[in-house]
Amino acid sequence: MLVLSGLVLVLKDLWTLSFLRDVLCEFVGTALFLFAGLASVVLWPGAPVPGGAVGPTQSSADTAPALPAAPPECHPDPLHVALAFGASLALVSVCLGPATSGGVHLNPAVTLAMVVGLKVTPWRAVLYMGAQLLGAVCACALLLGVMPTSLGGQVGLNELAPGVCSYQAFSVEAAITFLLVLCVTVTARPKSPFQSLGPIVVGLSVTLGHLVAIDLTGCGMNPARSFGPAVMALNFHNHWVYWAGPCVGAVLAVLLHDLLLHPRWSCPGDWLAELREVSLKAHHKQPASLEHAGE
Repeated sequence: MLVLSGLVLVLKDLWTLSFLRDVLCEFVGTALFLFAGLASVVLWPGAPVPGGAVGPTQSSADTAPALPAAPPECHPDPLHVALAFGASLALVSVCLGPATSGGVHLNPAVTLAMVVGLKVTPWRAVLYMGAQLLGAVCACALLLGVMPTSLGGQVGLNELAPGVCSYQAFSVEAAITFLLVLCVTVTARPKSPFQSLGPIVVGLSVTLGHLVAIDLTGCGMNPARSFGPAVMALNFHNHWVYWAGPCVGAVLAVLLHDLLLHPRWSCPGDWLAELREVSLKAHHKQPASLEHAGE
């Protein structure tokens, strides 16, 4: 009977206008955020490339006959890409966050952290993640549709830099996502003095993460950001790094915040008791999870 009543509660929770709006915001927000961010990764024809060269559409009468142009490179400028991702995240968070019941996540790792922190129910988290992944694929498909064919279908596929081992990449991804989720949890606290600056702080953490990791792993920091380009390119080599690293870093960050910085439980039994209580409550009776987003 308890299982049946719980199932009824879940169905009632999921079949509400509030939940449908939250899922739509996760989908639209992730698509907008990643479209803007990944567009900055692409080196469009004619754009300057590192080393002073120019893109394939620029030429000069004084130069020798050019060899067949190679496909344009990605990551033209780490600072350019980092600022684009950070600003895109902050703006999408400001625009869509207030329309939801607890802020937009835009990142499966952030959603997982909110589940561990008992701010989002597991069944909501599964659908949030599905919307985020679908939004990422749609953003990449749209970018492929508008980008020049000479770019070879590259939309920012994350790959390990030469000489970087998978365990090193895992550590880097975990570290930068740890910083991101720690910023999310600290600024989302109701009594935090930085709550109103949440989108800016989180956007800066995304910018810093890209500056640190873009030359090592391409900077995943967000499984949806890595998933979309991998689907478009049908290339999942070392893809586990871009899921395991961010998820581990996110969980460690929320545990540090809830167990040490601002303790909420004194023992694992307290966490289990609150999990049971949260799972048996309707979402509108639970405290809001976030006021802003994570990448």
